[in-house]
Amino acid sequence: MAGVMLQGFYWDGYDDAKWSVLEAQADELSQYFMLVWIPQSGNCGGKSMGYDDLYWFPGGDNYKSSFGTEAELRSMIKTFKEKGIGTIADVVINHRRNVSSWTDFPQETYNGVTYQLTYNDICSDDEAAKKGYQVGPNKDTGEFWDGMRDLDHKSTNVQNNVKAYLKMLLEDLGYVGFRYDMVKGYAGSYTKMYNEDAKPQFSVGECWDGTNTIKNWIDATGKTSAAFDFQFRYTVRNAANNGAWNRLAQENEGNYPLISNLFNSGSYKQYAVTFVENHDTEKRPTAEQDPLKKDTLAANAYLLAMPGTPCVFMTHWQDCKQDIKSMIDVRYLTGIQNTSSYTQVTSNTNVYAVSVEGSKAKLLCVVGKTANSYTPSGSSWVKVLSGYHYSYYVDKAANTAWISHASGSYEGELKVLLSAVTSDDAKLVYTTDGSDPTSGSEQVASGTEITIPKGTTTLKVGLLVGSSVSSIETRTYTVTDAEEFTIPPFCEVTDGEVCAFYESPATWTTVKCWAWDDKNNYTGGSWPGVECTQVGKLDNGNKVWKWTYSGTLTTKPTGIIFSNDGSSQTDDLEFENAAYYNKKGQKMGIVTGINVIRADVTNKDGHWYDLNGRRFSEEPTKKGVYIYQGKKILK
Repeated sequence: MAGVMLQGFYWDGYDDAKWSVLEAQADELSQYFMLVWIPQSGNCGGKSMGYDDLYWFPGGDNYKSSFGTEAELRSMIKTFKEKGIGTIADVVINHRRNVSSWTDFPQETYNGVTYQLTYNDICSDDEAAKKGYQVGPNKDTGEFWDGMRDLDHKSTNVQNNVKAYLKMLLEDLGYVGFRYDMVKGYAGSYTKMYNEDAKPQFSVGECWDGTNTIKNWIDATGKTSAAFDFQFRYTVRNAANNGAWNRLAQENEGNYPLISNLFNSGSYKQYAVTFVENHDTEKRPTAEQDPLKKDTLAANAYLLAMPGTPCVFMTHWQDCKQDIKSMIDVRYLTGIQNTSSYTQVTSNTNVYAVSVEGSKAKLLCVVGKTANSYTPSGSSWVKVLSGYHYSYYVDKAANTAWISHASGSYEGELKVLLSAVTSDDAKLVYTTDGSDPTSGSEQVASGTEITIPKGTTTLKVGLLVGSSVSSIETRTYTVTDAEEFTIPPFCEVTDGEVCAFYESPATWTTVKCWAWDDKNNYTGGSWPGVECTQVGKLDNGNKVWKWTYSGTLTTKPTGIIFSNDGSSQTDDLEFENAAYYNKKGQKMGIVTGINVIRADVTNKDGHWYDLNGRRFSEEPTKKGVYIYQGKKILK
């Protein structure tokens, strides 16, 4: 499999994961994802993420969930299918919620057949038995969990109910596959039974454990199912959170990832669904969990370069969409699949580089602190993409023109890198009017950056060898002016103060700050950091917060993150003292005194600014004092 999967929800993300909201994004999602995994879609009897499932079969309000109605669900799945996206159902069959007592389950009629579990379908070692309720005769075939009633998969009635349920998901609702929840709760042989009966196009199990246990579960399913590669996630967490990129190649507490060459000689790569964050590891407002604390971009760059089937987390997609789009574009360009082989090229604390063999070309993924200054050996690599702590190179066998940025909407100045990924002595030709480039079109050398004008532009770039143009790549961009902005007057800084300001969405009730450099953490050392102080509120409802370091510093942070108590966060931001960051994670200016604002003196981007930090699209004509190229100009 060569596709990428999206986890289309996060914990308590009811608004963003609504069926109607996801359906509205089908055109965009279909360009990058073959599969979208959504929450369990049955009615759970109240507001729920779906893991306390109550109803299995449609009818009445049985599929009116916290994410929408049955009609909205069917419409979304149908639209996804029309766009080439397969919808993955979250299947929760280890346990089930009761109606009103410890042992009663709902009676459901579907297609003229009545389905109902009874007390006899509950494992004999379920806690209901300890409370004196009558239960079934068989012990649990997996790990015990005391959240709800553990279902006895030895029971013929349970098997018949599950089989009918899974076939309904595929044949009636239109799902293409399953994500099995908590598969360690019952023997893997039952997943084999259910998959062989339902025949899903794709299956993946949540076997949250060490790699050998995951392998054994995959084997028990008769290799009818993939599994999430939890140890892949942990090695990425170890590397990113500790700033030690050589840990990507190391074990996590004695475990190599499923995709690792050092685990069963890489023979389980095809059964690995890789990820770097999910709803159970992300920071929640009410739980610390085990989040990825920084380097979201580098983590996803590594994820999307490696074998296995990558699963992108919804909040990462939302926060880093343009970068992740470009990464997926490169993955598809090179033809990386779940079985692709890879070779470690460089591994040390500051940088890790890996060469991955795609079906069309090789991809060199470089991540870490010095990723952008890394120079690969040999002359076969062409840089096609880079960002904060990551770079992608493609070998010249790809024989194509390439454009660094994915299609989409951008705010402010947009510069894109054009690359000739070929061993031929080729130039690049391009057009910006949607027409195919010819030998007479604008010519540039490989590695040239061009500026995309404001408005909507269709950029086409091709290889020019002699008088022949080939391998044309197309992108469509909509570029708008950066929003005019004035730092609010209630932002104040005293002499010698080390601080930063953040404008949050109106819905954020609290903001925490995480600031660091290579050796120190300046915000308590425990993610997501320390509380910020709200210093004001804007007319649009957004809130402004301030973080101040208390104490004496000999050094200052290099990076900073703001989060809604860790549940939603900015990308890794470059720290500058007294900077004002907006809700998009952009640095909008510097506060240097009480109600006094100056432009960033390191800014030499060719734009004019007034003393309130507002940027002008062209040289202003009105008299006044402006900042240009880091200097004050009197007009």
